[in-house]
Amino acid sequence: TFTVPFAQSAYYNDEMMEKWKKSLQILLFFCKIGCFTFGGGWSIVAQMQQEFVEKRGWITEEELLDFTSVARSLPGIMIANTSLIFGYHMAGVPGALAAVVGITIPSVVIIALVTLVYDAFRSNPFVLRALTGVRAAVIPIILSAALRLRKGALKDWIGYALAAVAAVLSILGVNNIIIILFGVAAGLLISEAKERAMRKEGSGQ
Repeated sequence: TFTVPFAQSAYYNDEMMEKWKKSLQILLFFCKIGCFTFGGGWSIVAQMQQEFVEKRGWITEEELLDFTSVARSLPGIMIANTSLIFGYHMAGVPGALAAVVGITIPSVVIIALVTLVYDAFRSNPFVLRALTGVRAAVIPIILSAALRLRKGALKDWIGYALAAVAAVLSILGVNNIIIILFGVAAGLLISEAKERAMRKEGSGQ
């Protein structure tokens, strides 16, 4: 009579231990990229793609694209939203907290330290030159991540067409929210059209 409850308890404890172990790994990873990654949210997404898609295999490219798309559509900082969604997906609430703390704490500490010496940094020519080099080096990292992730988003000519339209709208200065809503509407309409076509083929019409 005590075997099943004990087994369930052991399984629950093992599951919780695995979540906390994974949460610690998430915390350490996001602390690392929070300290050493330049270029904003997209360069961090590139690091996530390398670490969690290619190296560890925790998520697929499609899942990372979904996390980023949802995070980009929500209010707040895109990379913080992405980190929270990823952490929750991997390890529940502990994972979400670990990801958010890991990505924000280094930035807060670094900004606080920079603020103390901002006047000296602002006029220092060596710092300005170094930042110019960093900004230039970040571009290939972002482009590399975009090229890797395109396989999950651009699967047929429809995906390429929607991406091209979104790119033109972005160049024209259309608000990002409108572009995202356009993508949502187009995705729903295209999916509905495909389902109708499949139903017609199945019915032999």
